[in-house]
Amino acid sequence: MANVSVFNMEGKEVGTIELSDVVFGAKINEHLVHMAIVQHLANKRQGTQKAKTRSEVSGGGRKPWRQKGTGHARQGSIRAPQWKGGGVVFAPVPRDYSFKLNRKEKRAALTSALTNKVVDNKLIVVDELQFDEIKTKKFKAVMDNLNAGKALVVLSKDNITDNRYKNVVLSARNLPEVKTAMTNTINVYDVMNADKLVITKAAVEKIEEVYGNGGH
Repeated sequence: MANVSVFNMEGKEVGTIELSDVVFGAKINEHLVHMAIVQHLANKRQGTQKAKTRSEVSGGGRKPWRQKGTGHARQGSIRAPQWKGGGVVFAPVPRDYSFKLNRKEKRAALTSALTNKVVDNKLIVVDELQFDEIKTKKFKAVMDNLNAGKALVVLSKDNITDNRYKNVVLSARNLPEVKTAMTNTINVYDVMNADKLVITKAAVEKIEEVYGNGGH
């Protein structure tokens, strides 16, 4: 089991925590991480693009000129693809890009992503994150204290009903380099996209509880 330092909001080390090898020391499966990221991006696609084929463009019912004797190339419609204003040859149509990964694949991909942050020393565990007021400047100071940079901040979903934790989420909204997530909304794309993973002790315990025993 890996031991990592635990910091407070001032960036001072206040202890250590032992991480579960099942979640934070798993075998890294790059293929599943890649598939999870592709799935995340595909599921976000709207799929509403549309262009008209030659059969859908209005007009063009009459042959523009007779077949022979004009010196021009033969043409059947002014709405053919080679004409300005004509239809598109293989026009895109609305479609659903989403696909599914099974539960074990998603679980393995997430534990791979979390393990990757531990291996790269990009996991920062905080004893707690809570504000008495909504203050972006204060949240930015905490991120600077932790040397987090572009970070994903993970809080325990059990604490989000507490206004002090809600204030943390609201304080981070205006920082483009920071994203917040709950333990039940964390995903592989956000983990891998962040330079640092800032996670509270409570969130670590919750993630180990859920993913350490094969849960959902």
